[in-house]
Amino acid sequence: MMLAQAKAGQKAIIQEITGNEKLKRFLFSLGCSEGQEIALISILAGNYIINVKDSRYAIDRKMAEIIKIN
Repeated sequence: MMLAQAKAGQKAIIQEITGNEKLKRFLFSLGCSEGQEIALISILAGNYIINVKDSRYAIDRKMAEIIKIN
């Protein structure tokens, strides 16, 4: 399933990041890569608050829809 379908508080492992290269590079710079654990902290005003490698980030729905998790 995609991260956009996850529930707040859910932890998962990133299986794949789809989408264009620009978005892939940006997410990689945040620490989002295959095999990395990701936690969806909350969804606020259309932004997905995620925790990756002990850091919190806000990403939009478009980015959350290209992160495939288990």
